Order: sequence, then structure tokens, then C-alpha cells
Amino acid sequence: MVISFVNVGIAVRDLDATVAFFTDLGLRLVGRDEVSGPWADTAVGLDGNHAKVAVLQTPDGGELELFEYLHPDAIETSPTLPHEIGMHRVAFAVDDLDAALEIAARYGCTPLRGVANYQDVYLLTYLRGPSGILLMLAQDLRAYPRA
Repeated sequence: MVISFVNVGIAVRDLDATVAFFTDLGLRLVGRDEVSGPWADTAVGLDGNHAKVAVLQTPDGGELELFEYLHPDAIETSPTLPHEIGMHRVAFAVDDLDAALEIAARYGCTPLRGVANYQDVYLLTYLRGPSGILLMLAQDLRAYPRA
């Protein structure tokens, strides 16, 4: 059996705002679509499934698939905490953590606590992105030393 990673899918409350956030952060919009019909009901396991979808890609080929549900109505939940079981976070390596945090701040997204220095190898932080998505941003100081 051959297996390969395809993407991470996340339901969001505002697709356009979330796409804007991630494209400003450096991801590229690959495509947008609307999905519905019997095939979508079967694949996702929701009757009447109807969603707007956007696929974004990192420069190295990783993909993030975002969904804004039109039907059934999206259900608001409390954002996940770092220690809860389930989907934890989406992590991105960046070459300039300060620049990435400036972009995030334009969307009202700030570190949960601050920026940590892990053994002078990584600078990293967790922050809440659009729709409460928990993100980790990390700068590898060996590849991209801080100025």
C-alpha cells in the first residue's frame, strides 16, 4: 500500500476573510469551488451538504482546504485548547517570524502568550487565526537567523 499526505481541511465561518489571511501569510490560492449533491453527501456524511471551498498551497506544496458550510448550518464551537484531544493545530515554518506576526496582527491575531526561543534553534508561537484556528508559526534560526 502507498500512502501520501493530501491536505488539512478546516471549516471556517468566513471563507473570504480566511483566504485573505492565509494568502497574506504567503499561501497561494489554488482554486475555489462550491460542492453539493449526492456525492458530497456520501463523502462527507452530511445530508444536503453544500459548501464553498478554497484550496491554498504553501510554496513547498503543502495544502490547506477551507470550507464555509452553506448547508447544513455551521455549528460554532469553542476554539480548541492546545491540550485537548482532537485536531490540535496547523503549523507553518516561516523565514521571518516578526514579519509573519505583523501580517497576523492586521487580522487581529496575536500570540496566545508570546514568542518562545527553543534552544536557540527555533522561535515559535501559537496564535488564533480566523475562525479560532490554532496556528503555530516557527522560524528555524539555523536556516533563517534573526536580524
